[in-house]
Amino acid sequence: MSRRIKWGVLGTASIAWKQTIPGMQKAENACLYAIAGRNPEKTAHFQKEFGFEKAYDSLDALLEDENVDAVYIPLPNHMHKEWIMKAARKKKHILCEKPLAPTPQEVEEVTEFCRKEGVILAEAFAYLHSPLTREIIDVVHQKVIGEPTMIQMSFYSVKWPQDNIRLKKEMFGGCTYDLACYNISMILKLLEEQPVKVNAMARFMDNGVDDYCNMFLEFPSGACVSAACGMFSSQRGSRFYIHGTEGILETVYAYNFDGEVSYRIIKDGKVEERKMQVPSNYMLEVEQFGRCILKEEESVLVTNEFSLEVSRLLHRVLLEIGYDEQ
Repeated sequence: MSRRIKWGVLGTASIAWKQTIPGMQKAENACLYAIAGRNPEKTAHFQKEFGFEKAYDSLDALLEDENVDAVYIPLPNHMHKEWIMKAARKKKHILCEKPLAPTPQEVEEVTEFCRKEGVILAEAFAYLHSPLTREIIDVVHQKVIGEPTMIQMSFYSVKWPQDNIRLKKEMFGGCTYDLACYNISMILKLLEEQPVKVNAMARFMDNGVDDYCNMFLEFPSGACVSAACGMFSSQRGSRFYIHGTEGILETVYAYNFDGEVSYRIIKDGKVEERKMQVPSNYMLEVEQFGRCILKEEESVLVTNEFSLEVSRLLHRVLLEIGYDEQ
């Protein structure tokens, strides 16, 4: 390998601590170069725990470091657009947590800005890098269960404390922004088309943030989707069933996982369980992004065009549930 990408992490969010930075540690082409945060004590703890070479007490200071090749942005949703553009101005390649921006128009704005600045921008849908995810998508596209007719999906997380950023309206919190984006991205990968009809309803808390959302989608191909998400379970969990004209694919599906995983094909009265071992999604995501920077004849897996498609459908759901009216 010619060299390793020197990563800077803009923020000390829990997803960085628990998932992405450990993935970076495993990635062969990544170097944990710099960490920045607004809390010096917490930033120093990250540096010590993960072995970052540099620690900065401000996000701007990290961006001024000419040695940083790429940045990872795990900041709250309302800060993504601002820091994508700041990083792009400093010629840093950018891996940003979902959503890239709160509206499709703003997603277009940041992606065009990054193109003009000559930097790579990718939305961090780590689960799309998993061999399990890619195999399930291939199985559906290869018509192993025939033409998809109905997809049932659910994704639930724990109930968060009221002061958690996921529950703050001014930070674009709520289960639709935080969880439905997973369902929506998987749906679009499986069906490769936008729905012709979107129905959705949600339950809103007193602070105007949704803790439950259920959507029903109809597609040009005739397929229908029922997808629910919520923030009230005792633990994080998801599953889906893909009904086809010739069979069913079903799985208890953890969007971010490693180790042994499986899914089942039910066809002609027979059940076939397919198992595989998968590495960290986050490691795969970081390595793939790094290869794109190193120009190894590879493009980002989660393209800007796909991020825009996800944002368009997410925005339709948000309008349907009346998110901005709360």
